[in-house]
Amino acid sequence: MNILSEKRRLKILLGLGGCIVAMIIYLLIFAFDTEIDKRHDKIGFIILGDINEAGWNASHYNGIKAACEEYGLQLLIRDHVKEFSGQCPVAIEELIAEGAGAIFLVSFNYASEVRSLIDKYPHISFINTSTLEHAKNLTSCFARMYQGRYLSGVLAGMKTKSNVIGYVAAMPNAEVCRGINAFALGVQRVNPNARVLVMWTGDWQVEDVEAEHAQILIEKYGADLLTYHQDVDVTGKVAEKYGVDFIAYNAHLEGYSEHYLASVICRWDLYYKDILQKYMKGELFSIRDNWVGVQQGVITLSDYSESVTPKMVSVVNSAKNELLYNNNLIFCDEIYDNQGQLRCGKNQVIDDKILLSDIDWLVRGVEVVE
Repeated sequence: MNILSEKRRLKILLGLGGCIVAMIIYLLIFAFDTEIDKRHDKIGFIILGDINEAGWNASHYNGIKAACEEYGLQLLIRDHVKEFSGQCPVAIEELIAEGAGAIFLVSFNYASEVRSLIDKYPHISFINTSTLEHAKNLTSCFARMYQGRYLSGVLAGMKTKSNVIGYVAAMPNAEVCRGINAFALGVQRVNPNARVLVMWTGDWQVEDVEAEHAQILIEKYGADLLTYHQDVDVTGKVAEKYGVDFIAYNAHLEGYSEHYLASVICRWDLYYKDILQKYMKGELFSIRDNWVGVQQGVITLSDYSESVTPKMVSVVNSAKNELLYNNNLIFCDEIYDNQGQLRCGKNQVIDDKILLSDIDWLVRGVEVVE
């Protein structure tokens, strides 16, 4: 009788102990989830320029705004935040104080500037548009803009008559060089005799320098088509003034003539929806690099100018269809840089890790001029 009582008491104690442990675990999980839920509804957004300025700034803002509205999230904005000015760390502290659970750093060098702050707030999800830095709570997210560059290069190669194409570009980092190379490879696909001339401005937005470089490429070097990797459309304005064709970047432009051939466009609304879905599911901490492109419907070219013929459109569409079935179409087979070094061998592919971080060279056919 005593033995049975002891066994019964032991079972009761074990049962109570199990309940207490389960309750503690439940409370811990509930408290953690509550903290996440509190922060899920506020998203921070930091960007270099004015959110109403056509190009990089407005396209990103409109994209994340649409995505946040669809998911019922509150968007907290800090624009006009210059790189390495001390403004970005201040903006981050403010956004966290306001309850942001995720903060988008929408300029290339932000993450390098605020690396210590990212470590200081391990419970905050940081998302940056470059691959310079990584951390458990820092995910590199970007669109495969180079695929759009490739398609625009195909168009440029068919459209140029002088076989001189000018490219006004911010700086020779991996993102910009990757885009220039893809553009040049697109040009060479249809016109191996064309040259791509690059002029560096040294900044994402420095309008007087951009205008001067665009003018030099036309007047001195004879470029009859221009494109650019800058935050605004200054190069397009110069091209329009000279009656020269141009391909824009990151914006649907208005008020231009038929010399505005098309824009390289990213569906930033789809891009941000993809990231926010992962964030709300708690998946971002396990993702190092998140890269989307043509295959996800994110990258395309805008509507074409009337000066672009149906045959040209057909050739560009053919290249786009190939990308839909082969994500590695562009950087494959033999590729030499403009110094004669082999960068990709026959039947080889340059993988995403290298494309993201290690492209510091330009392909054969690209010249840097001053």
